[in-house]
Amino acid sequence: MNTTKALQQFKDIAFHYLRELDNFSMEQLKWQPSKDEWSIGQMYQHLINSALYMHLHNIEHCIQSKNDTVSLAEKTMEGAAIFERGGFPPIRIKVPPSPQYTPEQPKSKEQLVQGINSVIHRMEETEPKLEKVSKQNTVSHPSFGALHAKEWFLLIEMHYRHHLLQLERLKKDLDRNNYA
Repeated sequence: MNTTKALQQFKDIAFHYLRELDNFSMEQLKWQPSKDEWSIGQMYQHLINSALYMHLHNIEHCIQSKNDTVSLAEKTMEGAAIFERGGFPPIRIKVPPSPQYTPEQPKSKEQLVQGINSVIHRMEETEPKLEKVSKQNTVSHPSFGALHAKEWFLLIEMHYRHHLLQLERLKKDLDRNNYA
């Protein structure tokens, strides 16, 4: 997929997330199905933070490199498969709770709206810069290995699309627990 198309698909998904926020109270956004599972609000925080502070940060690192390899690593088999498939497999990926990885509960809906809008804005600013970035300039992803700027960019759309499954599951959990 080219980056222009990925940007449009990302924006469609991001706007979907923004519209979905209208359907939840703050109590619903903070409700967790269990102590080891994220709330809808935490999932939103994860999407915002991973895009701003990991994906887009690594894209900037690739852009600022002067035609030298940032990472000598190669893409892993898992990373190659995700890009070949054009997305994550439709499975639940569970990471053990930890202070470094578990997102905080949101303070307000406005915080989430501002966060998603910030990601949209940064994606729009970043996309035109990608064409000139060498594919040799890579930064390693913890699971997928060495990714260049365009791959990091495409990963944001794939990541947001993947979490739509989690959003649907959490909405069903809310309904089952009479939070509708």
